[in-house]
Amino acid sequence: MAVAPMMDWTDRHCRFFHRQLTRRALLYTEMVVADAVLHGARERMLGFDDVEHPVALQLGGSEPAKLAEAARIGEAFGYDEINLNVGCPSDRVQSGTFGACLMKAPALVAECVAAMKASVKIPVTVKCRIGVDDQDPEPALDTLADGVLAAGADALWVHARKAWLEGLSPKENREIPPLDYQRVYRLKARKLNEFIGINGGIQSLAEASAHLGHVDGAMLGRAAYHTPGILAGVDAAFHGEAATAFDYPALFDAMAGYAARHIERGGRLGHITRHMVGLFHGLPGARRFRQILSTDANKPGAGPEVLKTAFAAIDLTAAEAEAA
Repeated sequence: MAVAPMMDWTDRHCRFFHRQLTRRALLYTEMVVADAVLHGARERMLGFDDVEHPVALQLGGSEPAKLAEAARIGEAFGYDEINLNVGCPSDRVQSGTFGACLMKAPALVAECVAAMKASVKIPVTVKCRIGVDDQDPEPALDTLADGVLAAGADALWVHARKAWLEGLSPKENREIPPLDYQRVYRLKARKLNEFIGINGGIQSLAEASAHLGHVDGAMLGRAAYHTPGILAGVDAAFHGEAATAFDYPALFDAMAGYAARHIERGGRLGHITRHMVGLFHGLPGARRFRQILSTDANKPGAGPEVLKTAFAAIDLTAAEAEAA
């Protein structure tokens, strides 16, 4: 089970929070452009808390040598996996000739994977779409998969939608192109000895479990972000952990301590709490919880005590029942 890389969402604060809910799910960073890794503020872009393990760094780029060096830097920072983005459809990504448009250049993607594999000892994986624009997803996905797996990719995660590079926004590309899970299942049937994971539109742990009858891994995206409470059930459902009542007081103690350290370093509470507003979605007190985190946490000088105030608004008995 994994939580997908999501631009502007899965930053280090989000990942620290998600890790309090699941010890075992693989967490992904936002996409980081290889050029930025090579020339930018590395600690700001790549730094993370040790508690986040297992955590994967997703890179964007299309130049094998640069990706290889960025992967090496990521490995030195302590990441457990390097992932290449072949799925993001944004205009900014297209202008850099990487992301989803690389579905049209499978040989180049394979070359990038081979270069990254040669530079690091940790796993190198790829996340792609089933195709772009007018591509036929049958040959498009097979060609991409055959190339990257032959080049040594340790896993291929497939977002089971096409991406339309013209005419749809990134948000629309996550919603409008129809999901085609069967296409990913057919790929797995061809690649019985390779890890094929599925992503796109999975709304619950039950749906994720159903996919695992056909593929090797399931990746939660927006459902994990907007309703993060579902992550509290991941370890028991997918990793053999005992099913016990989730310890919400311990979670909020951990987040309060983390927030205090972040504020001491010059950060703001809102950097952290923006990822937490959906935690108690649908439960008694959730609306008040969201209000506190959306308003009070963003006021000048807001500190960890705001988290405790928000937490006090929740009917803890109902929350524990939901997570059980």
